[in-house]
Amino acid sequence: MKKIVLFIIFGLMIFSQLTYSQEVYQWVDEKGTVHFADDLSLVPERYREQVQKKSPPEKPTPLPSSGVSGGVEGKEKSKSAPERKDLVGRGEGWWRAKVKEWNEKFVSAQKNVEATHANWKAKEKELEESKFKPDSFKRKLKAEAKVLEEKLKEWEQKSEEAKNMLEKVLPKQAEDYRADPDWLKIEK
Repeated sequence: MKKIVLFIIFGLMIFSQLTYSQEVYQWVDEKGTVHFADDLSLVPERYREQVQKKSPPEKPTPLPSSGVSGGVEGKEKSKSAPERKDLVGRGEGWWRAKVKEWNEKFVSAQKNVEATHANWKAKEKELEESKFKPDSFKRKLKAEAKVLEEKLKEWEQKSEEAKNMLEKVLPKQAEDYRADPDWLKIEK
């Protein structure tokens, strides 16, 4: 009987060490739902760039002191305030990186909208000026103009998506997760 109890205790100790050293992956979907997985392959591809890898600390976190001693330990804690975080543990850096990422997407999309629009207008003008050109040439110009028009719509959609993320989605997520709204301001 003692051997069985010792075997169970030993097994529990080994199991607790294995689970303690397990890494956990955390991500937030577009609806703001927080997800966790213990295997990176379980994280959907589109969220892998934002995955936060959570590893257990090397040493267990000490219990907070009751403040009775009032010694050096209490003074050290008051000097360095811990970094502020939202409800799921993301700090200012994570939020600023998201804002920067979406702002870069917005600026890039806007530049592409302008360039594609200019190319499309030039192609339309070329098509107007080709009255006395062969029909095959006109068809080619029409096809090129149509491709440019479709690209223009795609870039406008990407620009609108980025603008929506910056103006509505990220502020709503920050509010839901109680992140500091100042973290969403674009640094210049």
